[in-house]
Amino acid sequence: MELDERAEDLASDLGVDKEEVKADLQNLVEYSVPIDEAVQSLRRKYGDGSSGGGGAPSSKDVAEITPEDSSVTVTGVVLTAGKRSIRYQGSDHVIVEGRLADETGAIDYTAWEDFGLSPSETITAGNAGVREWDGEPELNLGESTSLSFLEESLEVPYKIGGDAQLADLQTGDRAVTIEVSVLECERKTIDGRDGETDILSGVFGDESGRLPFTNWDPAPEIEEGGSVRIENAYVQEFRGVPEVNVSEFSTVTALDREIDVGSDTATMDIGDAVATGGVYDVEVVGNLLAVRDGSGLIQRCPECYRVIQKGQCRTHGDVDGIDDLRVKAILDDGTGAVTVVLDDELTERVYGGTLEDALEQAREAMDQEVVAETIRERIVGREYRVRGHLSVDEYGANLDAETFAESDDDPAARATAFLEEVDA
Repeated sequence: MELDERAEDLASDLGVDKEEVKADLQNLVEYSVPIDEAVQSLRRKYGDGSSGGGGAPSSKDVAEITPEDSSVTVTGVVLTAGKRSIRYQGSDHVIVEGRLADETGAIDYTAWEDFGLSPSETITAGNAGVREWDGEPELNLGESTSLSFLEESLEVPYKIGGDAQLADLQTGDRAVTIEVSVLECERKTIDGRDGETDILSGVFGDESGRLPFTNWDPAPEIEEGGSVRIENAYVQEFRGVPEVNVSEFSTVTALDREIDVGSDTATMDIGDAVATGGVYDVEVVGNLLAVRDGSGLIQRCPECYRVIQKGQCRTHGDVDGIDDLRVKAILDDGTGAVTVVLDDELTERVYGGTLEDALEQAREAMDQEVVAETIRERIVGREYRVRGHLSVDEYGANLDAETFAESDDDPAARATAFLEEVDA
């Protein structure tokens, strides 16, 4: 196994205990640190001079720190600090994550030891490791870090605390505080890291927008129709969009007031929407160019509900499929294109009939493709306004539609506005 070999080589080079090195290496790797970077980090930790310099790390302003730095000494104000549990070597390990700032900038940090960090405190972290995360530098505070709390407070041009609105949240945010309405909530049993685990999942809303959530340790305060304040949540990507994660370390408080939920959503050009990498609630307008294969009358696996081909499910093999309706269509506005996916209800509307009607049409024609052809005739070449959840991955951009309606915009007026913008 590569990790065992790297740990043995490290222990031999550095003259330290192999099991201790292996535990540290496993810790970093399971927290998504590339193994080569993890090895260099441990070389610095155990004092190998090959990582450059051998002397004390230089003091730097936050804005000066780059992923090329091996370790630094930095002074700043703790903006946020939130606990989270990760697992390595079969055991749970509690880390603290947040952001640190000085007058020049702000940077994410992860503390692998319990330093007692709290928002608004001014600290100096000596020999703080630096790694690259999502293209940006991040501080790693561990056993080799010397941390001191300063009595004199540092003034920084950043808001202390994690208060945020849903529209401001991005994948990777940590220790955030939100006040939201629970728009949808469902209890599920999943196959978690400790076996079958009950979770809550659904949708939060506030005046700025909506986002999906998962509550890994179901809180009784989170129930559909209620309003809650959540402290120490973190944000991860799920199906191409940010998702709020509520953990056992989050504090959930029921509110005795309603949270206004905005009814409007952002209307974006398709190109701009796709460039975001994923938006949970967005509206686009474009011309429907084509209805893709796999539309119309389809069959799904009764176990996993994936679309099947010729009675075959990729996961469950031969199955008796469940009949369903779906549309996958290409929408283009000149700035970009997206695949719009309509569920059974929206498909029934554009088809002009029910699932039973579609099955009858297919039986009469002895060809289920006639259903997709009927849909093509009705929607291709028209302009539509679509609202839904946009995800972007290596296979392209998909918009799972919640609403799908023919646009009532005046093409002449829109063309005039466009020309005026070009001339401006």
